Amino acid sequence: MKILIKNGLIVDGSGKESYLADLLIDGEKIEKIGTDLVADGAKVVDAKGMVVAPGFIDTHSHSSMLVFKDSLLSPKIKQGITTELVAQDGMGPAPVNEATLSPWKKAMKGLEGEYDVEWSWRSVADYLEVIEKLPLGPNIAYLAPHGNVRMVSMGLDNRKPTEEEMKLMQANLAKAIDEGAFGMSTGMIYPPCCYADIDEFIELGKVLHDKDALFVTHQRSEADSILDSMEEILTIGKESGCKVHFSHFKVCGKNNWDKFPKVLDRLDRAKAEGMTVSFDQYPYVAGSTMMSVILPPWVHDGGTDRLLERLQDADLREKMKEDIRKGIPGWDNFVDFAGLDGIFVTFVGSDKNQDVVGKSLVEVGQIKGKEPLDAIFDVILEEENIVGLVDFYGTEEHVKLIMSRPEQNVCTDGIMGGKPHPRLFGAFPRVLGKYVRDEKAFTLETAIYKMTGKSAQVLGLKDRGLLKEGMAADVVLFDFDKIIDKGDYTDPNQFPEGIEYVIVNGEMVIEKGQVTENRPGRILKK
Repeated sequence: MKILIKNGLIVDGSGKESYLADLLIDGEKIEKIGTDLVADGAKVVDAKGMVVAPGFIDTHSHSSMLVFKDSLLSPKIKQGITTELVAQDGMGPAPVNEATLSPWKKAMKGLEGEYDVEWSWRSVADYLEVIEKLPLGPNIAYLAPHGNVRMVSMGLDNRKPTEEEMKLMQANLAKAIDEGAFGMSTGMIYPPCCYADIDEFIELGKVLHDKDALFVTHQRSEADSILDSMEEILTIGKESGCKVHFSHFKVCGKNNWDKFPKVLDRLDRAKAEGMTVSFDQYPYVAGSTMMSVILPPWVHDGGTDRLLERLQDADLREKMKEDIRKGIPGWDNFVDFAGLDGIFVTFVGSDKNQDVVGKSLVEVGQIKGKEPLDAIFDVILEEENIVGLVDFYGTEEHVKLIMSRPEQNVCTDGIMGGKPHPRLFGAFPRVLGKYVRDEKAFTLETAIYKMTGKSAQVLGLKDRGLLKEGMAADVVLFDFDKIIDKGDYTDPNQFPEGIEYVIVNGEMVIEKGQVTENRPGRILKK
Protein backbone atom coordinates (compact mmCIF):
# COMPACT_ATOMS: atom_id res chain seq x y z
CA MET A 1 0.00 0.00 0.00
CA LYS A 2 1.11 3.53 -0.79
CA ILE A 3 0.40 6.54 1.43
CA LEU A 4 1.08 10.07 0.19
CA ILE A 5 1.26 12.69 2.92
CA LYS A 6 0.87 16.14 1.37
CA ASN A 7 1.68 19.65 2.60
CA GLY A 8 2.97 18.73 6.04
CA LEU A 9 5.62 20.41 8.17
CA ILE A 10 8.42 17.85 8.12
CA VAL A 11 10.34 17.59 11.40
CA ASP A 12 12.68 14.79 10.47
CA GLY A 13 14.03 13.70 13.87
CA SER A 14 17.60 14.86 13.28
CA GLY A 15 17.23 18.18 15.09
CA LYS A 16 17.55 20.11 11.82
CA GLU A 17 15.18 22.91 10.89
CA SER A 18 11.69 21.84 9.81
CA TYR A 19 10.40 22.38 6.27
CA LEU A 20 7.23 22.00 4.20
CA ALA A 21 7.17 18.95 1.95
CA ASP A 22 5.31 15.83 0.86
CA LEU A 23 6.21 12.33 2.02
CA LEU A 24 5.50 9.12 0.10
CA ILE A 25 5.30 5.75 1.83
CA ASP A 26 5.47 2.61 -0.29
CA GLY A 27 4.95 -0.59 1.66
CA GLU A 28 7.01 -0.54 4.85
CA LYS A 29 9.48 2.14 3.76
CA ILE A 30 9.63 5.88 3.17
CA GLU A 31 9.97 6.05 -0.60
CA LYS A 32 10.34 9.78 -1.28
CA ILE A 33 10.35 13.17 0.44
CA GLY A 34 9.93 16.23 -1.78
CA THR A 35 7.54 18.79 -3.21
CA ASP A 36 4.56 18.23 -5.50
CA LEU A 37 4.82 14.45 -5.22
CA VAL A 38 2.27 12.26 -7.01
CA ALA A 39 1.68 8.53 -6.74
CA ASP A 40 -0.90 6.52 -8.63
CA GLY A 41 -3.20 4.55 -6.35
CA ALA A 42 -1.83 6.08 -3.17
CA LYS A 43 -3.98 6.94 -0.20
CA VAL A 44 -3.63 10.72 0.11
CA VAL A 45 -3.48 12.47 3.48
CA ASP A 46 -3.69 16.26 3.49
CA ALA A 47 -1.34 17.24 6.33
CA LYS A 48 -1.71 21.00 5.90
CA GLY A 49 -1.37 22.57 9.35
CA MET A 50 0.06 19.37 10.84
CA VAL A 51 3.53 18.30 11.91
CA VAL A 52 4.88 15.15 10.25
CA ALA A 53 7.47 13.43 12.46
CA PRO A 54 9.05 10.02 12.94
CA GLY A 55 7.09 7.70 15.20
CA PHE A 56 8.02 8.29 18.83
CA ILE A 57 10.32 5.77 20.53
CA ASP A 58 9.66 4.99 24.19
CA THR A 59 12.99 3.89 25.68
CA HIS A 60 11.53 3.01 29.08
CA SER A 61 8.33 1.00 28.98
CA HIS A 62 6.64 -1.55 31.22
CA SER A 63 4.43 -3.16 28.58
CA SER A 64 5.96 -6.64 28.53
CA MET A 65 2.89 -8.17 30.21
CA LEU A 66 0.26 -5.55 29.31
CA VAL A 67 0.79 -6.56 25.68
CA PHE A 68 -1.10 -9.80 26.36
CA LYS A 69 -4.20 -7.89 27.48
CA ASP A 70 -3.98 -4.95 25.07
CA SER A 71 -1.74 -5.80 22.11
CA LEU A 72 -2.57 -2.42 20.57
CA LEU A 73 -0.96 -0.87 23.67
CA SER A 74 -3.54 1.86 23.33
CA PRO A 75 -2.08 4.24 25.98
CA LYS A 76 1.10 4.30 23.91
CA ILE A 77 -0.06 4.20 20.30
CA LYS A 78 -2.55 7.02 20.98
CA GLN A 79 0.28 9.33 22.04
CA GLY A 80 2.25 8.59 18.87
CA ILE A 81 4.61 5.90 20.18
CA THR A 82 5.52 3.41 17.46
CA THR A 83 8.36 1.54 19.24
CA GLU A 84 8.50 0.33 22.87
CA LEU A 85 11.61 -0.85 24.74
CA VAL A 86 10.45 -3.29 27.42
CA ALA A 87 11.89 -5.38 30.30
CA GLN A 88 13.23 -2.42 32.26
CA ASP A 89 14.66 -2.04 35.77
CA GLY A 90 16.25 -5.48 35.72
CA MET A 91 12.83 -7.20 35.66
CA GLY A 92 11.16 -8.87 32.72
CA PRO A 93 9.39 -12.03 31.59
CA ALA A 94 12.53 -13.77 30.30
CA PRO A 95 14.77 -15.57 30.79
CA VAL A 96 13.19 -17.68 33.54
CA ASN A 97 13.63 -21.25 34.74
CA GLU A 98 11.53 -23.81 36.60
CA ALA A 99 13.23 -23.26 39.96
CA THR A 100 12.41 -19.55 40.17
CA LEU A 101 9.29 -19.27 37.99
CA SER A 102 6.74 -19.07 40.81
CA PRO A 103 8.42 -16.32 42.91
CA TRP A 104 9.37 -14.38 39.78
CA LYS A 105 5.80 -14.31 38.50
CA LYS A 106 4.81 -12.77 41.84
CA ALA A 107 7.60 -10.21 41.60
CA MET A 108 6.52 -9.21 38.08
CA LYS A 109 2.91 -8.81 39.23
CA GLY A 110 4.13 -6.31 41.81
CA LEU A 111 5.76 -4.20 39.09
CA GLU A 112 3.56 -4.57 36.00
CA GLY A 113 0.27 -5.82 37.45
CA GLU A 114 -1.51 -9.17 37.20
CA TYR A 115 -2.46 -10.71 33.85
CA ASP A 116 -3.97 -14.12 33.09
CA VAL A 117 -1.12 -15.41 30.96
CA GLU A 118 0.45 -18.85 30.78
CA TRP A 119 4.22 -18.40 31.02
CA SER A 120 5.01 -20.90 28.28
CA TRP A 121 8.38 -19.30 27.51
CA ARG A 122 11.73 -19.72 29.23
CA SER A 123 14.29 -17.90 27.03
CA VAL A 124 14.23 -14.42 25.52
CA ALA A 125 13.82 -16.05 22.10
CA ASP A 126 10.79 -17.99 23.39
CA TYR A 127 9.14 -14.86 24.82
CA LEU A 128 9.71 -12.82 21.66
CA GLU A 129 8.32 -15.65 19.56
CA VAL A 130 5.15 -15.70 21.70
CA ILE A 131 4.46 -11.96 21.48
CA GLU A 132 5.39 -11.85 17.79
CA LYS A 133 2.20 -13.82 17.17
CA LEU A 134 0.08 -11.10 18.81
CA PRO A 135 -1.62 -8.39 16.72
CA LEU A 136 0.76 -5.64 17.84
CA GLY A 137 0.15 -1.92 17.54
CA PRO A 138 3.69 -0.58 18.06
CA ASN A 139 6.98 -2.38 17.51
CA ILE A 140 8.51 -4.09 20.55
CA ALA A 141 12.21 -4.15 21.45
CA TYR A 142 13.60 -6.05 24.44
CA LEU A 143 16.30 -5.64 27.08
CA ALA A 144 17.85 -8.57 28.92
CA PRO A 145 16.92 -7.90 32.57
CA HIS A 146 19.81 -8.30 34.98
CA GLY A 147 17.47 -9.74 37.62
CA ASN A 148 16.42 -12.52 35.27
CA VAL A 149 19.95 -13.21 34.07
CA ARG A 150 21.20 -13.42 37.66
CA MET A 151 18.22 -15.48 38.78
CA VAL A 152 18.60 -18.23 36.18
CA SER A 153 22.34 -18.34 36.86
CA MET A 154 22.40 -18.45 40.68
CA GLY A 155 18.88 -18.10 42.11
CA LEU A 156 17.41 -15.29 44.21
CA ASP A 157 19.82 -15.33 47.15
CA ASN A 158 21.58 -12.25 48.47
CA ARG A 159 25.23 -13.22 47.89
CA LYS A 160 28.10 -12.85 45.46
CA PRO A 161 28.27 -15.26 42.53
CA THR A 162 30.93 -17.93 42.45
CA GLU A 163 33.43 -17.83 39.59
CA GLU A 164 31.43 -20.46 37.73
CA GLU A 165 28.14 -18.63 38.35
CA MET A 166 29.68 -15.40 37.05
CA LYS A 167 30.73 -17.17 33.85
CA LEU A 168 27.23 -18.62 33.52
CA MET A 169 25.71 -15.16 34.03
CA GLN A 170 27.90 -13.76 31.27
CA ALA A 171 26.93 -16.64 28.98
CA ASN A 172 23.23 -16.14 29.71
CA LEU A 173 23.51 -12.42 28.99
CA ALA A 174 25.35 -13.07 25.71
CA LYS A 175 22.65 -15.59 24.76
CA ALA A 176 19.88 -13.10 25.44
CA ILE A 177 21.56 -10.48 23.26
CA ASP A 178 22.13 -13.02 20.50
CA GLU A 179 18.41 -13.77 20.69
CA GLY A 180 17.58 -10.12 20.03
CA ALA A 181 17.97 -8.06 23.23
CA PHE A 182 19.37 -4.56 22.69
CA GLY A 183 21.24 -4.52 25.98
CA MET A 184 20.80 -5.21 29.69
CA SER A 185 18.55 -3.39 32.12
CA THR A 186 19.30 -3.11 35.82
CA GLY A 187 17.13 -2.17 38.77
CA MET A 188 19.63 -1.61 41.53
CA ILE A 189 16.93 -0.96 44.14
CA TYR A 190 15.00 -4.14 43.29
CA PRO A 191 15.88 -7.72 44.25
CA PRO A 192 17.85 -9.59 43.07
CA CYS A 193 19.65 -6.77 41.19
CA CYS A 194 20.33 -4.93 44.43
CA TYR A 195 22.40 -7.89 45.65
CA ALA A 196 25.00 -7.38 42.91
CA ASP A 197 28.17 -5.39 43.53
CA ILE A 198 30.10 -3.24 41.11
CA ASP A 199 32.43 -6.08 40.11
CA GLU A 200 29.50 -8.18 38.93
CA PHE A 201 28.20 -5.34 36.77
CA ILE A 202 31.66 -4.66 35.32
CA GLU A 203 31.96 -8.30 34.25
CA LEU A 204 28.54 -8.16 32.61
CA GLY A 205 29.42 -4.79 31.07
CA LYS A 206 32.31 -6.48 29.28
CA VAL A 207 29.79 -8.73 27.51
CA LEU A 208 27.77 -5.65 26.54
CA HIS A 209 30.90 -3.98 25.20
CA ASP A 210 31.77 -7.03 23.10
CA LYS A 211 28.21 -7.16 21.75
CA ASP A 212 27.99 -3.36 21.23
CA ALA A 213 24.92 -3.43 23.47
CA LEU A 214 23.62 -0.91 26.02
CA PHE A 215 23.86 -0.86 29.83
CA VAL A 216 20.50 0.60 30.96
CA THR A 217 20.25 1.33 34.66
CA HIS A 218 17.85 2.32 37.37
CA GLN A 219 20.80 3.35 39.48
CA ARG A 220 21.27 2.42 43.12
CA SER A 221 20.24 5.85 44.40
CA GLU A 222 18.33 8.80 42.96
CA ALA A 223 18.28 10.57 46.32
CA ASP A 224 20.75 10.91 49.22
CA SER A 225 23.53 8.88 47.60
CA ILE A 226 22.99 9.91 43.99
CA LEU A 227 26.55 11.20 43.49
CA ASP A 228 28.08 7.95 44.72
CA SER A 229 25.53 6.05 42.67
CA MET A 230 26.41 7.93 39.48
CA GLU A 231 30.08 7.30 40.14
CA GLU A 232 29.38 3.57 40.37
CA ILE A 233 27.59 3.56 37.00
CA LEU A 234 30.26 5.64 35.29
CA THR A 235 32.96 3.38 36.72
CA ILE A 236 31.13 0.37 35.31
CA GLY A 237 31.13 2.06 31.92
CA LYS A 238 34.82 3.00 32.10
CA GLU A 239 36.04 -0.35 33.40
CA SER A 240 34.00 -2.47 31.01
CA GLY A 241 33.91 -0.14 28.00
CA CYS A 242 30.15 -0.40 27.59
CA LYS A 243 27.76 2.46 26.81
CA VAL A 244 25.68 3.55 29.82
CA HIS A 245 22.14 4.89 29.86
CA PHE A 246 20.45 6.12 33.04
CA SER A 247 16.75 5.31 33.33
CA HIS A 248 14.24 8.04 34.33
CA PHE A 249 17.01 10.42 35.43
CA LYS A 250 16.15 12.69 38.38
CA VAL A 251 17.16 13.86 41.84
CA CYS A 252 14.62 12.87 44.50
CA GLY A 253 13.61 14.81 47.58
CA LYS A 254 13.94 18.44 48.65
CA ASN A 255 16.84 17.49 50.92
CA ASN A 256 18.82 16.55 47.81
CA TRP A 257 17.99 19.37 45.43
CA ASP A 258 21.20 21.15 46.37
CA LYS A 259 23.06 18.27 44.71
CA PHE A 260 21.85 19.30 41.24
CA PRO A 261 24.93 21.34 40.28
CA LYS A 262 27.28 18.49 41.18
CA VAL A 263 25.07 15.96 39.37
CA LEU A 264 25.17 18.01 36.18
CA ASP A 265 28.88 18.64 36.57
CA ARG A 266 29.46 14.89 36.75
CA LEU A 267 27.63 14.45 33.45
CA ASP A 268 29.80 17.16 31.89
CA ARG A 269 32.96 15.49 33.12
CA ALA A 270 31.84 12.11 31.77
CA LYS A 271 31.47 13.67 28.33
CA ALA A 272 34.89 15.33 28.64
CA GLU A 273 36.33 11.92 29.51
CA GLY A 274 35.02 10.55 26.21
CA MET A 275 32.31 8.36 27.72
CA THR A 276 29.09 7.50 25.90
CA VAL A 277 26.42 8.47 28.44
CA SER A 278 22.72 9.09 27.90
CA PHE A 279 19.52 9.07 29.94
CA ASP A 280 15.77 9.16 29.53
CA GLN A 281 13.21 11.18 31.46
CA TYR A 282 9.45 11.43 31.86
CA PRO A 283 8.15 15.03 32.13
CA TYR A 284 6.55 14.96 35.58
CA VAL A 285 7.47 15.83 39.17
CA ALA A 286 6.28 12.45 40.48
CA GLY A 287 7.46 8.90 39.89
CA SER A 288 5.79 5.49 40.04
CA THR A 289 6.79 1.94 40.92
CA MET A 290 5.76 -0.95 43.20
CA MET A 291 4.72 -0.07 46.76
CA SER A 292 7.13 -2.57 48.31
CA VAL A 293 10.06 -0.23 47.51
CA ILE A 294 9.17 1.58 50.74
CA LEU A 295 10.38 -1.51 52.63
CA PRO A 296 14.05 -1.72 53.70
CA PRO A 297 16.31 -3.79 51.42
CA TRP A 298 16.68 -6.71 53.85
CA VAL A 299 12.93 -7.35 53.71
CA HIS A 300 13.23 -8.37 50.04
CA ASP A 301 15.97 -10.96 50.57
CA GLY A 302 14.86 -14.30 49.08
CA GLY A 303 12.01 -12.97 46.95
CA THR A 304 8.32 -12.12 47.35
CA ASP A 305 7.38 -15.14 49.44
CA ARG A 306 10.00 -14.28 52.09
CA LEU A 307 8.92 -10.62 52.02
CA LEU A 308 5.33 -11.64 52.80
CA GLU A 309 6.51 -13.92 55.61
CA ARG A 310 8.42 -11.06 57.20
CA LEU A 311 5.37 -8.78 57.05
CA GLN A 312 3.54 -11.31 59.24
CA ASP A 313 6.18 -11.03 61.99
CA ALA A 314 5.33 -8.27 64.49
CA ASP A 315 8.92 -7.83 65.65
CA LEU A 316 10.23 -7.56 62.09
CA ARG A 317 7.52 -5.00 61.32
CA GLU A 318 8.80 -2.83 64.12
CA LYS A 319 12.32 -3.10 62.71
CA MET A 320 11.00 -2.13 59.25
CA LYS A 321 9.35 0.97 60.71
CA GLU A 322 12.48 1.89 62.63
CA ASP A 323 14.63 1.57 59.48
CA ILE A 324 12.15 3.68 57.52
CA ARG A 325 12.12 6.39 60.18
CA LYS A 326 15.90 6.45 60.73
CA GLY A 327 17.09 5.45 57.27
CA ILE A 328 19.83 3.09 56.10
CA PRO A 329 23.01 4.49 54.46
CA GLY A 330 22.88 4.06 50.68
CA TRP A 331 19.17 3.11 50.62
CA ASP A 332 16.66 5.29 48.74
CA ASN A 333 14.05 5.77 51.45
CA PHE A 334 10.88 6.76 49.59
CA VAL A 335 9.03 7.72 52.77
CA ASP A 336 11.88 10.08 53.69
CA PHE A 337 12.11 11.93 50.38
CA ALA A 338 8.41 11.91 49.37
CA GLY A 339 6.66 11.81 52.75
CA LEU A 340 3.66 9.73 53.83
CA ASP A 341 1.43 12.41 52.32
CA GLY A 342 3.38 12.35 49.03
CA ILE A 343 3.03 8.62 48.27
CA PHE A 344 -0.24 7.40 46.72
CA VAL A 345 -1.60 3.94 45.92
CA THR A 346 -2.10 3.46 42.17
CA PHE A 347 -3.41 -0.11 42.00
CA VAL A 348 -4.01 -3.25 44.05
CA GLY A 349 -4.40 -6.84 42.88
CA SER A 350 -7.83 -7.67 44.35
CA ASP A 351 -11.19 -6.10 45.16
CA LYS A 352 -10.53 -6.18 48.91
CA ASN A 353 -8.51 -2.95 49.07
CA GLN A 354 -9.95 -0.95 46.20
CA ASP A 355 -10.93 1.70 48.75
CA VAL A 356 -7.28 2.76 49.11
CA VAL A 357 -6.58 3.23 45.38
CA GLY A 358 -5.79 6.88 44.71
CA LYS A 359 -5.20 7.56 48.42
CA SER A 360 -2.04 8.79 50.14
CA LEU A 361 -0.42 6.66 52.84
CA VAL A 362 -1.79 9.09 55.42
CA GLU A 363 -5.28 8.52 54.01
CA VAL A 364 -4.73 4.74 53.88
CA GLY A 365 -4.01 4.88 57.61
CA GLN A 366 -7.21 6.84 58.21
CA ILE A 367 -9.28 4.41 56.14
CA LYS A 368 -7.85 1.37 57.90
CA GLY A 369 -7.88 2.97 61.35
CA LYS A 370 -4.16 2.32 61.86
CA GLU A 371 -0.82 4.07 61.83
CA PRO A 372 0.00 4.67 58.10
CA LEU A 373 2.96 2.30 57.88
CA ASP A 374 1.10 -0.56 59.56
CA ALA A 375 -1.88 0.10 57.30
CA ILE A 376 0.15 -0.06 54.07
CA PHE A 377 2.09 -3.10 55.37
CA ASP A 378 -1.29 -4.82 55.77
CA VAL A 379 -2.29 -3.89 52.22
CA ILE A 380 0.98 -5.18 50.74
CA LEU A 381 0.53 -8.44 52.67
CA GLU A 382 -3.13 -8.91 51.77
CA GLU A 383 -2.48 -8.12 48.10
CA GLU A 384 0.58 -10.44 47.98
CA ASN A 385 2.74 -7.46 46.95
CA ILE A 386 0.55 -6.48 43.99
CA VAL A 387 0.38 -2.80 44.93
CA GLY A 388 1.62 0.22 42.97
CA LEU A 389 2.54 3.76 44.02
CA VAL A 390 3.04 7.30 42.79
CA ASP A 391 5.57 9.42 44.71
CA PHE A 392 6.13 13.17 44.47
CA TYR A 393 9.85 13.98 44.49
CA GLY A 394 10.78 17.02 42.35
CA THR A 395 10.07 20.48 40.93
CA GLU A 396 9.11 21.82 37.51
CA GLU A 397 12.36 23.79 37.39
CA HIS A 398 14.38 20.60 37.75
CA VAL A 399 12.26 18.72 35.21
CA LYS A 400 13.06 21.40 32.62
CA LEU A 401 16.71 21.53 33.62
CA ILE A 402 17.13 17.81 33.02
CA MET A 403 15.01 17.94 29.86
CA SER A 404 17.33 20.52 28.33
CA ARG A 405 20.42 18.33 28.69
CA PRO A 406 21.98 16.95 25.47
CA GLU A 407 22.05 13.44 26.99
CA GLN A 408 18.26 13.38 27.45
CA ASN A 409 15.59 11.59 25.47
CA VAL A 410 11.89 11.29 26.37
CA CYS A 411 10.25 8.19 27.86
CA THR A 412 7.01 7.27 29.62
CA ASP A 413 8.05 4.68 32.23
CA GLY A 414 4.33 3.91 32.04
CA ILE A 415 2.91 1.20 34.31
CA MET A 416 -0.73 0.12 33.89
CA GLY A 417 -2.94 0.05 36.97
CA GLY A 418 -6.19 1.26 38.53
CA LYS A 419 -5.06 4.88 38.85
CA PRO A 420 -1.70 4.83 37.07
CA HIS A 421 0.78 7.64 36.77
CA PRO A 422 -0.53 9.99 34.02
CA ARG A 423 2.77 9.55 32.14
CA LEU A 424 1.39 6.24 30.84
CA PHE A 425 -1.08 8.17 28.66
CA GLY A 426 0.54 11.54 28.12
CA ALA A 427 4.32 11.85 28.41
CA PHE A 428 5.13 12.64 24.78
CA PRO A 429 2.19 15.01 24.08
CA ARG A 430 2.95 16.75 27.39
CA VAL A 431 6.46 17.60 26.22
CA LEU A 432 5.16 18.97 22.93
CA GLY A 433 2.17 20.87 24.32
CA LYS A 434 3.31 22.08 27.73
CA TYR A 435 7.06 22.46 27.43
CA VAL A 436 7.55 23.31 23.74
CA ARG A 437 4.41 25.15 22.63
CA ASP A 438 3.27 26.78 25.86
CA GLU A 439 6.49 27.31 27.84
CA LYS A 440 8.94 27.42 24.92
CA ALA A 441 11.52 25.48 26.94
CA PHE A 442 13.15 24.40 23.67
CA THR A 443 12.33 24.15 19.97
CA LEU A 444 9.96 21.75 18.28
CA GLU A 445 12.87 20.32 16.28
CA THR A 446 14.85 19.62 19.44
CA ALA A 447 11.85 17.98 21.11
CA ILE A 448 11.20 15.66 18.17
CA TYR A 449 14.89 14.75 18.07
CA LYS A 450 14.68 13.81 21.76
CA MET A 451 11.67 11.58 20.99
CA THR A 452 12.95 9.92 17.83
CA GLY A 453 16.43 10.33 16.37
CA LYS A 454 18.17 10.56 19.74
CA SER A 455 16.31 7.51 21.07
CA ALA A 456 17.15 5.46 17.97
CA GLN A 457 20.78 6.50 18.29
CA VAL A 458 20.87 5.37 21.94
CA LEU A 459 19.42 1.95 21.10
CA GLY A 460 21.34 1.46 17.89
CA LEU A 461 18.22 1.35 15.71
CA LYS A 462 19.58 1.93 12.23
CA ASP A 463 16.32 2.12 10.25
CA ARG A 464 14.03 4.14 12.53
CA GLY A 465 13.92 7.50 14.27
CA LEU A 466 14.32 9.66 11.16
CA LEU A 467 12.14 10.73 8.25
CA LYS A 468 14.53 9.77 5.51
CA GLU A 469 14.19 7.95 2.23
CA GLY A 470 14.69 4.22 2.71
CA MET A 471 13.90 4.30 6.45
CA ALA A 472 11.08 2.30 8.03
CA ALA A 473 7.73 4.03 7.68
CA ASP A 474 6.97 4.76 11.33
CA VAL A 475 5.36 8.20 11.19
CA VAL A 476 3.17 10.37 13.41
CA LEU A 477 1.10 13.39 12.35
CA PHE A 478 -0.13 15.84 14.99
CA ASP A 479 -1.73 19.25 15.33
CA PHE A 480 0.87 21.35 17.14
CA ASP A 481 -1.75 23.90 18.18
CA LYS A 482 -3.86 21.24 19.92
CA ILE A 483 -1.51 18.55 21.17
CA ILE A 484 -1.57 18.12 24.94
CA ASP A 485 -1.83 15.46 27.63
CA LYS A 486 -5.19 15.32 29.41
CA GLY A 487 -4.69 13.01 32.39
CA ASP A 488 -3.67 14.14 35.86
CA TYR A 489 -2.96 12.32 39.13
CA THR A 490 -6.65 12.37 40.10
CA ASP A 491 -7.98 11.16 36.74
CA PRO A 492 -5.01 9.76 34.80
CA ASN A 493 -6.77 7.37 32.41
CA GLN A 494 -7.29 9.93 29.64
CA PHE A 495 -5.91 9.86 26.13
CA PRO A 496 -4.18 12.99 24.82
CA GLU A 497 -5.46 15.40 22.19
CA GLY A 498 -3.87 16.36 18.90
CA ILE A 499 -2.54 13.04 17.55
CA GLU A 500 -4.19 12.66 14.16
CA TYR A 501 -2.33 9.83 12.38
CA VAL A 502 0.01 7.10 13.58
CA ILE A 503 1.65 4.90 10.94
CA VAL A 504 3.62 1.78 11.89
CA ASN A 505 5.60 -0.10 9.26
CA GLY A 506 3.63 1.67 6.54
CA GLU A 507 0.14 0.96 7.90
CA MET A 508 -2.22 3.39 9.62
CA VAL A 509 -3.01 2.40 13.18
CA ILE A 510 -4.54 5.81 13.98
CA GLU A 511 -6.40 7.60 11.20
CA LYS A 512 -8.07 10.97 11.77
CA GLY A 513 -7.69 10.39 15.49
CA GLN A 514 -9.45 7.01 15.43
CA VAL A 515 -8.02 3.52 15.88
CA THR A 516 -8.10 1.33 12.75
CA GLU A 517 -8.06 -2.47 12.53
CA ASN A 518 -4.42 -2.54 11.40
CA ARG A 519 -1.91 -4.16 13.77
CA PRO A 520 1.42 -4.00 11.92
CA GLY A 521 3.81 -3.86 14.90
CA ARG A 522 6.67 -6.30 14.94
CA ILE A 523 9.52 -7.53 17.11
CA LEU A 524 12.70 -5.54 16.61
CA LYS A 525 15.96 -7.35 17.29
CA LYS A 526 19.48 -6.07 17.70
